[in-house]
Amino acid sequence: MSDLEQMLQPTFAAKHVKAALKHFQAMTTEFQQGAWEETIGKGGKFVEAALKALYVHVGKTLPAAREFEAGKVMADLEQLASGSFDDAIRLTIPRACRFAYDIASNRGARHDPGEIDPNQMDARAVVASAAWTLAEMLRYAQKAGLEPAAVQELVDGLTQRQYPLIEDVDGRVYFHVRGASARDVALLSLWHKHPGRMTEGELIAAVMRHRFKKPNATMAVARLGHLVDRDEHEKLRLLQPGIRLAEQLIASAEISD
Repeated sequence: MSDLEQMLQPTFAAKHVKAALKHFQAMTTEFQQGAWEETIGKGGKFVEAALKALYVHVGKTLPAAREFEAGKVMADLEQLASGSFDDAIRLTIPRACRFAYDIASNRGARHDPGEIDPNQMDARAVVASAAWTLAEMLRYAQKAGLEPAAVQELVDGLTQRQYPLIEDVDGRVYFHVRGASARDVALLSLWHKHPGRMTEGELIAAVMRHRFKKPNATMAVARLGHLVDRDEHEKLRLLQPGIRLAEQLIASAEISD
C-alpha cells in the first residue's frame, strides 16, 4: 500500500481511494507524455472516484454504476447542512470537481473549429484541479490523527507546478528529460513518431535539437541497431523492444531544468 493510500484510507473507503489514485497516476502519466485529450479523460475518471469517496464518507449510498451522476453527487454534497461536515467536503472539493468535470465532459464541444486547439490549456487546468482536490482530501484526512509533517510533504508534491516531459513546437518535438543521452533522444523520437517512420536525417536533426553535436547524433542513431526496422526507403520504425525501452525512460524520467 502506498503512503497516499495509507493516509487517505482511514477516512475514505479503500475501494474509492484505490480508484482515485489509479486514475490520478494515469492522468499525470498522460500529461507528462503530452497526450492532452487522454489527460482530460483520465482527469474526469479521477473526479468520479473522488466524488464517490466523499459521498460514502458522508453516509450516502451510491447508486448502481450505470445510474451514477456526478452532477447529482456534487449537488447532494453542497446541500449538506452547514456544520454537519467540514466545508472542504461540503463545498470546496465539490466545486473544484465541478470545474474539472465540466472540462472533461465537454472537451471538444465548447469551442468552434476555427479556434486555437484548447486541449493543452484544458489539460493543464484539469491536472491542477485534480492535484488540488487530492491535496485537500489529504489535508482533511489529516484531522483523523495522521502525521502532519508527512501529509504536508505529500501535499507539497501534489500541488507543485507540473510540466509535460514532451513538448511539440510547430512540429519540432522536445523531450525534457534530465540526463537523457543522444541515444535516449533518438529512441524517444522514434517512440513519439510510432507507428510512423523517420529517415536517418530526420532522426539526427531531432537529436541535434537537444544540443548534441552532429557526430554524437549520428553515432546515437547508428547505435539503435536491432531496436529499429529499416524499410526499402531507408526509413526507420521502432520495434517492440525499443518501445519498451522508451516507455521505461518516460516512466522513470525526471523533468530537466
